[in-house]
Amino acid sequence: MVDANALVSPKAKLAEDVSVGPFSVIGDNVTIGAGTKIGSHCVIVGNTTLGKNCELFTGAVVGSQPQDLKFKGEKVFLEIGDGNIIREYCTLNPGTGEGAKTVLGNDNLLMAYTHIAHDCRVGNGCVLANNCTLAGHVTIEDKAVIGGIVAIHQFVRVGALSIIGGCSKVVQDIPPYSTCDGHPARVYGLNLIGLRRKKISPQSIKALALAFKIIFNSGLLVKNALQKVEAEVQNTEEVAYLIDFISKTERGLTRSCR
Repeated sequence: MVDANALVSPKAKLAEDVSVGPFSVIGDNVTIGAGTKIGSHCVIVGNTTLGKNCELFTGAVVGSQPQDLKFKGEKVFLEIGDGNIIREYCTLNPGTGEGAKTVLGNDNLLMAYTHIAHDCRVGNGCVLANNCTLAGHVTIEDKAVIGGIVAIHQFVRVGALSIIGGCSKVVQDIPPYSTCDGHPARVYGLNLIGLRRKKISPQSIKALALAFKIIFNSGLLVKNALQKVEAEVQNTEEVAYLIDFISKTERGLTRSCR
């Protein structure tokens, strides 16, 4: 199932039913799982593992040297899970520093021209729209949706079930369950559609709404707002996670548009 015009290293490890399109290149240390389809003109190199039932479209470049001036040729890795769709001309780089790795989880959609830089961690079930750009050491948690032409600063965390509007500039952590937009990005409220699709209970959604009001619209310092949430808001699983996420922020928290 390898096109005659593809160049596949004899050292690469491909499952028997992997298909490789014309003029694609697969390097020595690449491992590709069952059912994965590689389109035409793709490049997969480096110490790259690509899981089962993924699909790479024309021109995707996966595993090439990280775009980091600190990189000095160390042994680094890129791990891609199962069921990912990687559209045209996406670029994914491995980690920087001996043994470092970039990780893409399962069942993600990366639309055309998405860039995932060194040492990033992307969870499961995320959607990264066209021209979405992740700098180094960015973390994207499960089920996040990132709009087109969004740029995310290095070391930023994007919380689970959040959604970021197109063309946003993200320089601080995006809280879980939030809807954000702007230049720089600001919190506009809860991602109600995402929460309902995930079948989060109405009680927890109500508790999250109150927590958001306290954290983002009360005018309190973040530390004081979290204390107030802990004291006054029903402690659902989602509220507890919101508090934990915010308490661990290092780059600072994206604040309210208000």
